[in-house]
Amino acid sequence: MGFARTCSVALIGVEGVVVEVQADLEPGVAAFTLVGLPDKSLVESRDRVRAAVVNAGAEWPQKKLTVGLSPAFVPKSGSGFDLAVACAVLGAAERIDPRQIADLVLIGELGLDGRVRPVRGVLPAVLAAAEAGYRQVVVPEQTAGEAALVPGVSVLGVRTLRQLIAVLADEPVPQEEPAEEGRPDAMLAGLLVPGAGVGTGLAAGPGEGPDLADVAGQRAARTALEVAAAGGHHLLLSGPPGAGKTMLAERLTGILPPLTRQDSLEVTAVHSVAGILPPGEPLVRSAPYCAPHHSATMQSLVGGGNGLPRPGAVSLAHRGVLFLDEAPEFSAKVLDALRQPLESGHVVVARSAGVVRLPARFLMVLAANPCPCGRHTLNGAGCECPASVIRRYQARLSGPLLDRVDLRVEVEPVTRSDLLGRGGRGESSATVAARVGQARERAAARFAGTPWTLNSEVPGHELRTRWTVAPGALAAAERDLERGMLTARGLDRVLRVAWTLADLGGRDRPHQGDVGLALELRTGVARGAPLLVREPEPVPEEERVTEAEYGGVAWTGP
Repeated sequence: MGFARTCSVALIGVEGVVVEVQADLEPGVAAFTLVGLPDKSLVESRDRVRAAVVNAGAEWPQKKLTVGLSPAFVPKSGSGFDLAVACAVLGAAERIDPRQIADLVLIGELGLDGRVRPVRGVLPAVLAAAEAGYRQVVVPEQTAGEAALVPGVSVLGVRTLRQLIAVLADEPVPQEEPAEEGRPDAMLAGLLVPGAGVGTGLAAGPGEGPDLADVAGQRAARTALEVAAAGGHHLLLSGPPGAGKTMLAERLTGILPPLTRQDSLEVTAVHSVAGILPPGEPLVRSAPYCAPHHSATMQSLVGGGNGLPRPGAVSLAHRGVLFLDEAPEFSAKVLDALRQPLESGHVVVARSAGVVRLPARFLMVLAANPCPCGRHTLNGAGCECPASVIRRYQARLSGPLLDRVDLRVEVEPVTRSDLLGRGGRGESSATVAARVGQARERAAARFAGTPWTLNSEVPGHELRTRWTVAPGALAAAERDLERGMLTARGLDRVLRVAWTLADLGGRDRPHQGDVGLALELRTGVARGAPLLVREPEPVPEEERVTEAEYGGVAWTGP
């Protein structure tokens, strides 16, 4: 008779629950029973663990073996319990001292040859173990860097079960053969899952991604992009095809500041659970960028799947940018499902297997054409869409969704002079990012001691009572509220944008011009407020494109 226990972690969304793995050996016919709500992949661990223990040079106990996973009411899934089950069995068989593993958290999958394979979700699992008071964890060698991000936890990365047995039994640790350099490492297959990213990608480092200077013209849209980045405001870009809406959205992450330590841990945890964390990069430092196709389902956008829900696009874009190109082509139900996370910063997904709360604090950018053919706003372009079709097309973006969008900008067609470089070159991403960083620093200093860091996160009541604008600055906004042009939520969002404009301008509080520009950026109605337009840099003569080089087209018009 023998008994041993150790610990592992069950993941529910991006949150972990510490699970006690108990092994009990009794006289009787040799059998292996696994109890405690395991899923199919966890039930199969019986065969993986038995083969791994034998191939690691240990003897498999020929007795009645029962392994229990407690608490029994929590669903357990995945192969990350293999290492804990193996050590609990070896402890019950007295191959290792049960006291050595009692307060140890073990996470990892076992191959039949005894190698310890990496699994997804190591960072949130170790965070849960640390919060529960555990200070020693054992993980696969490939994910040791990810686990080491959690402070106050001692991490042991092992390559094989044989090595772990030697460490726990205080024996000489065998030297395992490393993978040959240049050969593909099959051990990394458990970290990166193809097709799990829903169009997401980690933003490139500073100076590596597309530059905002590549965008020709679009001064008003560039201003809106800068305001959106500085305050975390949602943005709608509307205009004809080929005007540069997608180019602008793709360059938004290039002007966002690097993630803070806490934000990096949150983003890394989500990407680790989703299986899209690049090997060798344990910590995500740049804002993520997620651009799902307009055929995306509600489950892929907000989260879902079989069993417990998995992170969707809104969670993969946490602390980054969610870009919905051709927004009217998305399903109306899918778009309206964004209304809750846009307000709360998280999404709660309920399924029969349980309820999961996933982080979803993202900056949303919508891009839309004015009509199905895209030529409605162009003079003399020959739009043949009936008025009823145009109304139905534009109504696909519902009023409640648009009410949560702070900035709505018309992207005008690019003029000949801008396209050929005669109008000067716009500012680079680095120049704009410096101003965005300074504006965010002003906001963070103002909100010191509060749970908010961005203007878009502050409740409207706080803005109206705690941080007031200049006297008389809200007169125009109050008139729009009385006329029904603004909702109460819309007024709060105008206030937030006005504070962002004040931060970009280096002012202590918004004045009438800031509120007027915020109203103009929201409603599209000119208020006489000057845009924050930066003068373009002149393009050197040798870099200008002539009409002959462009194709010899004789341009007419602007």
